[in-house]
Amino acid sequence: MKELTIVMPVYNEDEVIAQVLDEWLVELRRLELDFELCIYNDGSTDKTLRKINEAAKLCKELEVFDKNNSGHGPTILQGYRQSKGEWIFQTDSDNEISPGHFESLWNQRNENEFIIGNRTNRKSPISRKIISFISKWTVRILYGKGVNDVNSPFRLYKNEVFADGFKKIPSNTFAPNVILSGIACQKRMKIGEIPVNFSPRSTGEVSIKKWKLFKVALKSWKQTIYFRLKLISFNRFPK
Repeated sequence: MKELTIVMPVYNEDEVIAQVLDEWLVELRRLELDFELCIYNDGSTDKTLRKINEAAKLCKELEVFDKNNSGHGPTILQGYRQSKGEWIFQTDSDNEISPGHFESLWNQRNENEFIIGNRTNRKSPISRKIISFISKWTVRILYGKGVNDVNSPFRLYKNEVFADGFKKIPSNTFAPNVILSGIACQKRMKIGEIPVNFSPRSTGEVSIKKWKLFKVALKSWKQTIYFRLKLISFNRFPK
């Protein structure tokens, strides 16, 4: 079993993906970890797949999974389920959070089962701020306290603790990270949080905008609430 599996979903990031992979590999090797870096290409239509395949030829720790486009949530959920590491770390491929924050997260693993990066200096449009606020309070009201940035894409899981949750969450869930934050709160896990600096993307563009953002947010809230009701009905995650 690997010490660490990194799950990184990728969609149309050909301008920055080579730099992102290089920076992560440098950091992970510096920490002398036994790791696998799993890249999930979610049906990119640009040169992303070619660039990650080129990188994989030069790096034994890098594994590429090419899949049809299904969206960020289903893609990372697939990655979680396939992970073989004792610990699972999820990060995005857009270079918005530096690999330099990972060491602080990793150093908290002996005291915690779930560690998450709380994004600071985040300059987002008011629509995204509203959605983040509602998501946080949805988790807090339905699942409990413990996580502030519930959908942060910079998170470390103890695999054996979350394995059942990865299986139970429906494969088409839009924002499984929100539900997994809720599971950690509901089960009263040992949760660690560290501040991570957030830098807006300098390449590409945000894939979900304006009215569509509220539409998918509504879908996410419904799924989060429905999953909590399942927990109540079947008591699958007892405290």
